[in-house]
Amino acid sequence: MKPIKNILVGLDLSDIDQDLIKYSSFFADSVGVEKVYFVHNIKRYEISEMLEKELENIDLEELITDEINETVENNFKSEVEWEVLISDDPYTESLISYIVNKYTIDLLIMGNKNNDEGSGLLAFKLLRTTRCQFLWIPKNTNHSMKKVWIGTDFSNASKKCFTFADFLNSEHNFEFEAVHVYNLPIHFSPYVNNSKIEPKMKDYVDKKFDNFLKKVRFNGKINQIKILGREANVASKLKKEAYKNNVDLLMVADKGANTISNLTLGSITEDLFNRELKIPLLIIKD
Repeated sequence: MKPIKNILVGLDLSDIDQDLIKYSSFFADSVGVEKVYFVHNIKRYEISEMLEKELENIDLEELITDEINETVENNFKSEVEWEVLISDDPYTESLISYIVNKYTIDLLIMGNKNNDEGSGLLAFKLLRTTRCQFLWIPKNTNHSMKKVWIGTDFSNASKKCFTFADFLNSEHNFEFEAVHVYNLPIHFSPYVNNSKIEPKMKDYVDKKFDNFLKKVRFNGKINQIKILGREANVASKLKKEAYKNNVDLLMVADKGANTISNLTLGSITEDLFNRELKIPLLIIKD
């Protein structure tokens, strides 16, 4: 997997912009980034006729460019080169996709506003359509990657997370833990005692975990975390346990074992994306 050289950060002039700029600065220093681009699309179609008259003699693009440049200068502390890109394209999704291709972007960073109404729709479209890695950042996130969880369902699709983790490990010595959530086959519970199934299920998961890690590309030390889901779904359990274990970054593949279409996310990844996460979610793509 190629290293992260160019990062694109989506800004929208909201409160979360400062969080995104600060985290991109931290991330750039952590993984040896060469350049960070900050993009904002002016949504002229949202300007009312009344405001159009007020703004007709004002260079809105220049004003917004100056504002964003000042915000970046005040919050981006890395020595990495950066640049602000401003546009007024009617379609933000197509604009960002164009920039991703033109500037060979390796990682797209966008803000998770805890699922404020409409805040995740653009990001979700870009997550499905762009080919770069995707980092979903909440407000007030910690600038730390001491502990990184890699979610896996033992599928071939999830192997790419370990390849990316191997790249991160070559830059800094983070603590990586491979995490698998499993459930007992409850549809058999009326016929079989769960107390007898659980030890056998645990042994089965242990062996499968060991065999899987032997096949992935990761040169450092990695701990295994096995979580019994019981009544909760996988995304809910991952979120809860990540908080309990003070995880700084949760990494998952864009697809799971059962995803067929290239434009379809894995169900667990989509579920995590749509939750109110307090930690960054890094979604690894091919």
